[in-house]
Amino acid sequence: MSWSRRIGAVAGKEFRQLSRDRITFGMVVMIPLIQLLLFGYAINTVVRDIPIAVVDLSHSAVARAIAEQVRVTQVVDVVTSYDTPAEAEAAIVAGTIRAALVLPVDLTQRLAAGQTAGQWMVDGSDTVVGSAMLALRNMPLQLQAGTPPGAYTAGKPSFEVALFFNPERRSEVNVVPGLTAIILTMTMILFTSAALVRETERGNMELLITTPVRPLELMIGKLVPYVFVGLIQIAIILGLGQVVFNVVFQGELLDLAIITVAFIAACLTLGLLISTIATTQMQAMQMTVFILLPSILLSGFMFPYEAMPEVAQWIAEVLPATHFMRLIRGVYLRGAEFHQLLPDILWLLGFTVVVLAIATKRFNKTLD
Repeated sequence: MSWSRRIGAVAGKEFRQLSRDRITFGMVVMIPLIQLLLFGYAINTVVRDIPIAVVDLSHSAVARAIAEQVRVTQVVDVVTSYDTPAEAEAAIVAGTIRAALVLPVDLTQRLAAGQTAGQWMVDGSDTVVGSAMLALRNMPLQLQAGTPPGAYTAGKPSFEVALFFNPERRSEVNVVPGLTAIILTMTMILFTSAALVRETERGNMELLITTPVRPLELMIGKLVPYVFVGLIQIAIILGLGQVVFNVVFQGELLDLAIITVAFIAACLTLGLLISTIATTQMQAMQMTVFILLPSILLSGFMFPYEAMPEVAQWIAEVLPATHFMRLIRGVYLRGAEFHQLLPDILWLLGFTVVVLAIATKRFNKTLD
């Protein structure tokens, strides 16, 4: 037999084996198909619809005209208004809005004196949002109604900008907490995605079945050691972030511990669910990659969440990494309080319970 026939025989055997492996064949087709369509629409570096609030202290016609001109830029989306700058600042810390436009009581007098019209209060912890808001500082204003003649001269800065939490606009401030979410997502899902498959391949599953341990107890027992592994990882990441990159922790350690455990549990149960679906460790790895890419690209780590189309935002909301990205930046950079984090924490806990129940049911079915 010639070398070409031998290679052809091996290749034919691999093709037949691949065609019989339905999960692998499905992943080969679905990974590029779904992810190209999804990311092709979702990834957008043009920042639009940043949620902001307006604090109108002057209650004048010119203030309403300025707010309308800001809105029509489409860079921002005016989602609410507040009576005082303190309320707006609290909303920025809570993550409800990303910026607030404060128009002062003496707005008309300031314009007549050639001063700036107001001030932007901006969540600078996201450098992409901070840069987009800084671009609005010099936007020209059309102020015919309610202002003295010649009150405003185009060409000068229209607004002052106060960047909170990251006035120097250092990229490390944004990247270090974000990397925490990405690294934990990768490692936690990888650790457990092959957990049950590995037991089957090693022949240990029959031994586990004969023991008194129940399926739910087995699942939880598989997860507990990795919770401690995740806590060690986040201590290393954030410790190096503070020492090496000088990204200062602003929140409470207890809040950080709670959100981290909630996120680790969500990732581990997701990996466990994968482990009940896959029949080989290779399949488990492929499914993990299928989850990792959207977790990284849609979570708001690399591209602005607000710039993504609505469908992509729905998908992002399902993924644990999106919620943890908000939580870790809220605790680490903005010093957000626990009650302000509660919606995302509850979502992570609910995700954990639901996915663990599905994984346990699938594991029971496998045993049957």
